[in-house]
Amino acid sequence: MNFIEGGITAPQGFKAAGVAAGIRKKEKKDVAIVYSQVPAQAAAVYTINKFKAAPLKVTAEHLADGIAQAMVINSGIANACMGQQGMESAKEMAEITAQVLNIKVDDVVVASTGLIGAPLPMDRLEQGIKEAASKLSTKGGSCAAEAIMTTDLVKKEVAVQLELGEKQITIGAMAKGSGMIHPNMATMLGFITTDADVSAECLQKSLKTAVETSFNMISVDGDTSTNDMVVIMANGIAGNPQITLDNEYYVQFQAALTEICVILAKMIAQDGEGATKLIEVEVSGALSLEDARKAARTICSSSLVKSAIFGEDANWGRIITALGYSGAEVEPEKVDVYIGDLMMAENGTGLSFDEDKAGQILAQKEVIIKVDLKLGEFEAKAWGCDLSYDYVRINADYRT
Repeated sequence: MNFIEGGITAPQGFKAAGVAAGIRKKEKKDVAIVYSQVPAQAAAVYTINKFKAAPLKVTAEHLADGIAQAMVINSGIANACMGQQGMESAKEMAEITAQVLNIKVDDVVVASTGLIGAPLPMDRLEQGIKEAASKLSTKGGSCAAEAIMTTDLVKKEVAVQLELGEKQITIGAMAKGSGMIHPNMATMLGFITTDADVSAECLQKSLKTAVETSFNMISVDGDTSTNDMVVIMANGIAGNPQITLDNEYYVQFQAALTEICVILAKMIAQDGEGATKLIEVEVSGALSLEDARKAARTICSSSLVKSAIFGEDANWGRIITALGYSGAEVEPEKVDVYIGDLMMAENGTGLSFDEDKAGQILAQKEVIIKVDLKLGEFEAKAWGCDLSYDYVRINADYRT
């Protein structure tokens, strides 16, 4: 597996564009289109928030047949909690996109991100969609990745190539997210393309598996958004032997897709609103995978743990406190805790440790917390960021 440039448009047969339509700020790109030259197999995973935004509902309807050919995304306004007007606007986005691309309206995926409870300016959005369609390019992935950003500080895109059955396939992706991020989907959007030939059943399972290990293992602030969605399109242009759940190529494809999603998830965590550090929590020795994931996610989500990391305070007591209420099976007298390679607690009891070394570890841009439950063979990782003063500043006046 080799990493390459190109992001979402790295796979064969895909074009993209990102333009400024004036939805939020005149100079900011805020409308993106990703287009496949042929209809593609498609699958999606959605937020568990019961207040699902209109674009997700429309997308779910359009993907009922497992086929898509284009994705249209706007940033700045989420088109969430807008009732019938929101549904009409989401459908109109799909209709405009289908018309300008000369494809079926049911083959258009719709996504929005930004302020909840505000109407989409459909006149500006229509012009933006038409302009983006006119600028579609195999080199347009980077502009598309920029156009889906809200409070993100950096674009998030990645692409890999691998050999399957003497054919080279490519997977490309882009994502956005930096706030309202919590396990079971966050305020994040992820878009993935591949030129591989993948069966519909395999594509849906592969995406769900990858999301469980990646996007569902990150937390910035404990909030799960109304608009979260990850979509994958596979157009089959690479001409590889079809990937199915029961052939030799599935494992390779799954590994590559999961790696793509983990990379994007870590980018989102690292770009958390106001963040100064990436936190990785590794839990080992759990009785089950579910327990390992519960423990890792809970520690990563703890505001007190995150605050301590921001303050570079080796307060390991906050780690075991979060572990204790995580719901995972734990025997306190067996638990070991490390920050980096420095052991802080052994068998549930605190140790004397070098405060200077602890400070050096916590001063790094990436801080790794390791917890060994010493009960079983399962392990999991979760990612998050520290909680800084800037998080409050950014979100205190987000609407105004």
